[in-house]
Parts: sequence; C-alpha cells; structure tokens
Amino acid sequence: MTDSSTPPSAFGTQHEQVVFCHDEASGLKAIIAIYSTALGPALGGTRFYPYGSEQEALADVLNLSQGMAYKAALAGLDLGGGKAVIIGDPNTLKSEALLRAYGRFVQSINGRYYTACDVGTFSPDMDIIARECDFVTGRTVEHGGAGDSSVLTAFGVYQGMRASAFHVWGDPSLAGKTVGVAGVGKVGRHLVDLLLEEKANVVVTDVYAPAVEALKEKHTEIRVVADTATLVREPLDIYAPCALGGALDDEVVGVLSAKIVCGAANNQLAHEGIDKLLEEHGITYAPDYCVNAGGLVQVADELEGFNFDRAKVRAAKIYDTTLSVLEHAKSEGVTPSVAADRVAEQRMREVGRLRSVWLPNS
Repeated sequence: MTDSSTPPSAFGTQHEQVVFCHDEASGLKAIIAIYSTALGPALGGTRFYPYGSEQEALADVLNLSQGMAYKAALAGLDLGGGKAVIIGDPNTLKSEALLRAYGRFVQSINGRYYTACDVGTFSPDMDIIARECDFVTGRTVEHGGAGDSSVLTAFGVYQGMRASAFHVWGDPSLAGKTVGVAGVGKVGRHLVDLLLEEKANVVVTDVYAPAVEALKEKHTEIRVVADTATLVREPLDIYAPCALGGALDDEVVGVLSAKIVCGAANNQLAHEGIDKLLEEHGITYAPDYCVNAGGLVQVADELEGFNFDRAKVRAAKIYDTTLSVLEHAKSEGVTPSVAADRVAEQRMREVGRLRSVWLPNS
C-alpha cells in the first residue's frame, strides 16, 4: 500500500496501469488504476467523491485497486483488481455528459478494466456509462444487471461475522450479541436487517442523519449514538466499520471492548501495525477485503448473465473463506490480514502463472 508520509506515485507500487481522464466540458476528472490482471480483467467500482486534492484521490485509487485484486483472488474469482475515482461532489457535478465521457475513457482501455458501483455511484449511473462502454457491471435489473450490489456485500459481511463468532466463541450464532455498526448507508442498513433477524442487539451511528432516521423508523429496537467516537466506547461484542477507510487507528483500538472487528469498509487499518495491535488487545480482525467481497461476487456473476440465487450461494462461501483465513492465521502465528494476503498472493502467483502457457486467441 502507499505510504501516507510521502506523495503517492502515479505508477503506484506494483500497479500495471494508471490512467488519468479529463473532459473539461463536462467537468470530468477521473483516475483509473489497474493493479493486476494476472487472474483476468480488472473489476472494481467507480467512487465519486469530493477529494481534497488530486494526490488524495490518487492515493485512494491506488489502495482500493490493490485491495480489489486481493479481494477477487481470495474470493476465488477469475478476475483481477482495479478501481476508479471521479473527483468532485456527485450531488452537484454528476451529469449524463460526465458519466458518458467517463464511459468512453473506460471503453478506451478495451476490456482490461470493468467498472461497477461504489460510493457516490449507483446502478442507474452504470446504465448511462454503458451507453458509451461495453465493460460495465452492476447495472439495473431492467437492463439485465445485478442491481444494487450492497445487498450481497452486506450478506457476505454477515457470513464473515458468523465465521468470526465461531472462531472466537465456538458458535456462529449472533443472537444476543451486541454489534456496533458505524455507517448505515447502502451496505450498513442491509447488514442491520440481517443482524436483527438473528436477534442481535444493534447500536448504530452515521454522519448522515437522514440515514439514521430512516433506519430508526424501520427498526425502533436499534439504539443510536451520536458519533463513531461514542460507538467504539460502547460495550460491544462486535464492531462493524461500514463507512470509509482508516476506521481502525491506535486510539480506536485502545478503547474498543469488542472481541471481533468485521465490517464492510475498505482499507480499515489506518496504518501498518494496527493488525498486530488488534491482536495484542485480544481482538480478532476479519480482513475487510475477505468479508466484503459479496458485492464483487454479485457484479461478477453479471458477466455470466446474472442469477441472484447463484450469486448468493457463492457469497455464502465467504463464511468458509473467513474461517479458513482465521485458522491459517492461528496455525501460522500471524495476523489475519497477513494470512489473507498470503492466500490471495499464492493464488495470483500460481494461477496467474498459467497465462504464460500460450493458447491461440488467448
């Protein structure tokens, strides 16, 4: 991952390709990063976000694209890892012209990168991008797509949480456990639904008050706290970061009572060494890219002609993958994040090597 103490390089760390996209008339400023195509074309969503600077956007897309490569490898998909960011406020800048201009840039990469939804983009946006581009997933159901990928993202996190519970307590049931969910947007709200169905006690927070209000209206039994700083100090069994990255830093780990961290946010570890600190505090960390792969599984299934039931069965395997990673970590004496990296890197190395065997039209 990039070192936050120095400006990120446009070449990334080991990235295959980084593309800067600019269309002045529509206001488009975007960066597409392809980390690896060892296992197949890079797949990853497009994040539309008002970054403070181009350097900040570059750092984010480099980290996210690397995470997507590891996520696809660990999930057993024949896909590589990529990501894109559009710089700006989607509430004011997003337009048909901008999305179509972006689609033409994705098309110009000629299938090395497939895009999908992420923070600030939605399935109807993908339909617009697809009017200029053949390499789009996460489209609306009306257009033969998978629709909202947050449904299976939440389901995968839920399965990872159950596997973590089995690893820690010897029982996958979450009934009676207190789970703190930070961020109840597209993924977090679906996760809350699943937790309440299993009779867990749920405490939530979100910087966007309407999201909390809507969820509280639907589920009067949830408890709401003012902010994340308050939530992490609550008596929790499980903490689920489901907003933006960097949620786990020294301060949070120092006050966290939860025995498990398992959430949907990408790049949860604020810096190297946090995974070791979690372990020292007796907290089991379910690697984010392991448990939040359900959305990737969902949009990847769309490439075969989407079938929700088939995709859900595949996403359910996140339980087994998470349990395997945690068991590897224990047996090898390393943190879960290191164990997950090793499994993903081994698959990229061993399966990717087969691409060196020439086949006609390959």
